[in-house]
Amino acid sequence: MTQSSKFCPTWVEGHLRLAGIDSRMIALLKSIAQCGSITQAAKQCGLSYKGAWQIIERANNSSPKILVSTATGGSKGGGTCLTEAGQSLVDIFFNLENQHNQFVKQLNLELAKNPDACLLLQHLAVKTSVRNQLFGTVSAIVTGAVNVQVTVELTGGDRVVADFGLEMLGSLDLSVGTDAVLLINSTDIALVLDDGHMSFSASNCLACKIIRLQQDEINCEVSVLLPGGEILTSVITTQSLEKMALKIGLPVIAIFKANAPILGVL
Repeated sequence: MTQSSKFCPTWVEGHLRLAGIDSRMIALLKSIAQCGSITQAAKQCGLSYKGAWQIIERANNSSPKILVSTATGGSKGGGTCLTEAGQSLVDIFFNLENQHNQFVKQLNLELAKNPDACLLLQHLAVKTSVRNQLFGTVSAIVTGAVNVQVTVELTGGDRVVADFGLEMLGSLDLSVGTDAVLLINSTDIALVLDDGHMSFSASNCLACKIIRLQQDEINCEVSVLLPGGEILTSVITTQSLEKMALKIGLPVIAIFKANAPILGVL
C-alpha cells in the first residue's frame, strides 16, 4: 500500500482571499442571511457586536452595491438581511473556495506520491516539546510476555532499541519497514568518554562527538553529533562537565535505557 493510499497529509495549506475579502467576512454575511440579526450573527462567528458592524460597514463601503441591508424599528422590530448582491458574493466565494480546496488537496496528493518529499516533510511536520527527535525505520520487533522491544535503524546506520508495554503494539500498527520517530528527553541521556575499551549494560550506546556546550551555574546542555548527521542533546551537571573535561570535538558515547525513547509512527 502506498503512502498516498493510506492518507493524504496536509502539508500544503492556503486560505482564500477574494479582492481583499476573507473567509471571516463571508462567514459573517452567511450568518446574517441565516438568522437575520447582526447580534446573533456576531455570536455565531465569535465576534463582538462592534467588530461585526465594522466588517459590515467596510463591506458596504467597499462594494459598488450594498451587500447588507439593515432596518431599525417599525412594526416588525427591524432586521438585517443580505441584498441580492450580498448573496451573490457569498455564493461566488463558496464556489471559489470549493475549487481552491480541491486544488490544495490535489497538491497534497501529488506530494504524497513523492518519496523524497514525504521523507523531508513528515519529519519537519513533527511538533513536540521533547528536545530529541530521531527518525528511522523499524528493523526488528521482539515481543515478550509483557513488553515489546522495537529496534529502529537511523539514517547513519545506528540502531536504537525502544521498550514499551505489549498492549501498545496493536495501536501503533507496527511492522518491519515502518517509518518511525523516537522522542528522548535530554535528562534521560548520559554521556561517557569514548576510550574504546568500556562496555555498558544499557541497550542504547551511540558513538558521537560533542558539537556544542551551553552552560549555566547548575547544568550544561551538551549537543552531540551522530555519524548519520542526527543531533542529540544531553543535560548534565556543570560539575560533571568539569570533571569529565568535556569540550567541543571530543568523542563521547550517548547512553540511554530502552525505556527512555517514546516511539511514534509516521
